[in-house]
Amino acid sequence: MTQALLALQSVRKSFGPTEVLHGVDFALHPGEVHALIGENGAGKSTIMKILGGYLAPTSGTVQWQGNPAPWRSGAEAEALGVVVIHQEFNLAADLTVSQNIWLGREMGGFFLDHRTMREATQTLLDQLECRVSPDARIRDLPVSDRQMVEIAKALSRKARVLIMDEPSAVLTQTEVQVLFRQIDRLRAQGVALLYTSHRLEEVAHLADRITVLRDGAVVRQAGRGELSEDAMATAMVGRDLADIFPPRRERFGPTVLEVTDFAVPPLVQGVSFALRRGEVLGISGLVGSGRTELAEGLVGLRSHHGRITRNGTALTLRSLSDAARHGLAYLTEDRKERGLLLAKTLRENLTLSTLDRFGTPLIRRAGEEAALDRAITDFDIRAPRRDMAVGNLSGGNQQKLLLAKTMLPAPEVVIIDEPTRGIDIGTKSQIYYFIDRLAREGLSVIVISSDMPEILGLSDRVMVMRQGRMAGVLAGAEISETAIVRLVMGTTEKAIQDA
Repeated sequence: MTQALLALQSVRKSFGPTEVLHGVDFALHPGEVHALIGENGAGKSTIMKILGGYLAPTSGTVQWQGNPAPWRSGAEAEALGVVVIHQEFNLAADLTVSQNIWLGREMGGFFLDHRTMREATQTLLDQLECRVSPDARIRDLPVSDRQMVEIAKALSRKARVLIMDEPSAVLTQTEVQVLFRQIDRLRAQGVALLYTSHRLEEVAHLADRITVLRDGAVVRQAGRGELSEDAMATAMVGRDLADIFPPRRERFGPTVLEVTDFAVPPLVQGVSFALRRGEVLGISGLVGSGRTELAEGLVGLRSHHGRITRNGTALTLRSLSDAARHGLAYLTEDRKERGLLLAKTLRENLTLSTLDRFGTPLIRRAGEEAALDRAITDFDIRAPRRDMAVGNLSGGNQQKLLLAKTMLPAPEVVIIDEPTRGIDIGTKSQIYYFIDRLAREGLSVIVISSDMPEILGLSDRVMVMRQGRMAGVLAGAEISETAIVRLVMGTTEKAIQDA
């Protein structure tokens, strides 16, 4: 094997009295994809930040081409070819795509050469098969396009080492395949690649080597083909995950929510469905099919028309507070930008939308703390300190907190958009059982997901969206991957089997 380009030797890292990495050895070799996997909070992000120069180890060494790494910052590491695609977007929302890609490296000196930068940006976007304009402003782009811009920015830096933190979490399947082709191209060029993902099928497909991290320590290393997806999951969590999904529910109550000829112009048209007490209705479809827009219309976040009734009473919902008063709640797909205030504490986030319950005008802190106690217990939220900023929690614990916040008003109907995006398999299973518990307690749940196993494993019925319309509803034995794909694509089952 060739000498490692970038390596950690016996690296330990502490934050205050808490040690989060315990003597980690890790190496990245030219022309190799090395996957780093583990549960949220296992230490993956800390390793990537140390490799990229953003954090210094407490002890141990970072090696660059066999010698101690010469950099003292992320910018110095990047100048030598170590490029990180962060899970949290590092983009300036008010600048264009082109301006973001060349920010700090502008062409043309004092008189900026906007034309050349725009042309170079267009070449990168074409390479990624991304149809975004170089002149589009970042704030106007959907999350998946922002991720493609981050990837384009990384490609522009001609990396020798490319570190990717959950790059596929928000991409469509088509975009994921484009990403894989770029990874193969970079591997062939001798770039050393670190890839993290909670999608274990991606790891199995891409990785030449796999390192499994648990509780800040390396517990397994393996070559291509040596670990099945089940073996990876077991190594990550330290236990068997045969029962990742809860058992099926068999009894449901009367109709709680009825939606008739519902539209969210111009994206969603003519949707009708009913939801029973104790039922989980899955909504499947391609990104852009109108799933999220439908949900946001149902809770008053988007202008809409059509009829919504709850327990036989017609509702007028013009805002999220209207929805809350009528027993509807919505958990957004974007927890970092629209769900949580990352600089605030657990307590402040949990009670933000229900402050009137804790006193007016003075807030009863003791009541808030008691609510947080219950949330921590009920949703197994794991935080070193109650007063820490939510942005410092792992993704899984952020999602648990957001679920607790959504459930605090005690809704009768809850819509959960992408419940486990960017979450490890162990925490996914926890959230599946949380959702099942809500249904068994008599709530009615709508789950929107791009994860096919999630839809198949959770749903009592599945409604499929296609091009802003309801393509069909499947129930019981009708629910299968083939049937869902047939409705998603608007084709026949025979055509799928022949493809």
